Amino acid sequence: MTTMTETSARFREFKMPDVGEGLTEAEILKWFVQPGDTVTDGQVVCEVETAKAAVELPIPFDGVVHELRFPEGTTVDVGEVIIAVDVAPGSGDAPSAPEPVQEPVAEPEPEAPKGRQPVLVGYGVAETSTKRRARKGVEIPGPAAAAIQAEMNGHAAPVAPTVPETRPLAKPPVRKLAKDLGIDLATVTPTGEGGVITREDVHAAAAPAPAEAPAQAVAPAVAPAPAAVSVDAAGRETRIPVKGVRKAIAQAMVGSAFTAPHVTEFVTLDVTRTMKLVAELKEDKDMAGVRVNPLLIIAKALLVAIKRHPEVNATWDEANQEIVQKHYVNLGIAAATPRGLIVPNIKDAHDKTLPELGQALSDLVTTARDGKTSPAAMAGGTVTITNVGVFGVDTGTPILNQGESAILAVGAIKLQPWVHKGKVKPRQVTTLALSFDHRLVDGELGSKVLADVAAILEQPKRLITWG
Repeated sequence: MTTMTETSARFREFKMPDVGEGLTEAEILKWFVQPGDTVTDGQVVCEVETAKAAVELPIPFDGVVHELRFPEGTTVDVGEVIIAVDVAPGSGDAPSAPEPVQEPVAEPEPEAPKGRQPVLVGYGVAETSTKRRARKGVEIPGPAAAAIQAEMNGHAAPVAPTVPETRPLAKPPVRKLAKDLGIDLATVTPTGEGGVITREDVHAAAAPAPAEAPAQAVAPAVAPAPAAVSVDAAGRETRIPVKGVRKAIAQAMVGSAFTAPHVTEFVTLDVTRTMKLVAELKEDKDMAGVRVNPLLIIAKALLVAIKRHPEVNATWDEANQEIVQKHYVNLGIAAATPRGLIVPNIKDAHDKTLPELGQALSDLVTTARDGKTSPAAMAGGTVTITNVGVFGVDTGTPILNQGESAILAVGAIKLQPWVHKGKVKPRQVTTLALSFDHRLVDGELGSKVLADVAAILEQPKRLITWG
């Protein structure tokens, strides 16, 4: 489903939809069209990034692109118009309005539609919601409404009521910025089109700049659109905007670390037999087309351990003060991507055969690296595996994926001296670390799960006898 509005019989607008469950904003990563381009119903016009994933947005009607409201790199609130399309090009009919606009005003808030707004995923914005979160992206100078007016021969599209004349002209995010900085907007000199106060104006008013310096001279100190990495004048520090997936990771990790009491246990083990099994499976015709690696066997071992100790697969319900045991395993796999670490999960992994699990792992990793993981694929995980060994790291103390009960970190597999059958021999050795929520999992249960995973990897035939 899409979110759109009709400004006239000729011009239609497409709004930023809710591309995930209850998300309030998204960053425009890339435009695939420009003004003057012809678009058709269902054509992808841009790619946006939410706090969960990158998503492509299709336009829901035919026409010619009239205007792109935001540049790439801007974070836009759900419900804001991002593109205007001329659905009747060449008709010569200019849009009309109930009355002409007498003077420029700040971009008006569109009237809230009746009921919930249609979205791509989820239920959208509730009918009673009247406030929008401040947009983190850089503001575009000038009200969009005035720009549309100029484009449309002096006539304005039907919009919500404008702000009172006595009130300084500024967008809601700019008003919030001024409030946070303790700046009275009535004392700020506007430089935006139509007398609109911009973020740069507020920063200029707050900065101790020389009196003779015009407001325009201060503007370059503010990151231009799109928001980007900035380096200080001496070249000693770099500032990187935190948004999208990286922002979500930070919030989730802090929430998890300070909500769930973490306990981490470690075990170092001989996985030589597991490595031999991996080599054999690569030659097995039943595994043809499946990417076989140690992670596949480790994942299967963890699933068997959970089957033997189902109490570990649970979540803590703080509101009801209940432990909710899950009778299914959505196995999360931490994946490093250009946009940061994400944790998609394999739904109902406990029901999959080894070939099915291998194919699911392969698809999950490929999709994540391509940046195409959907928000739904990252929701509902129960237990996670993070493979830090691919970076040559021995092990670590992983932080739980928020809402989950346990996470298993897999270290690098290295050839090391090991006592095997009473003699020191070179063996393939690794270290596992299991972090768990001590509200749900006590030391005994956590130890049993970790010991089972280790036992299976030392003797993979236990996959048959225990599984």
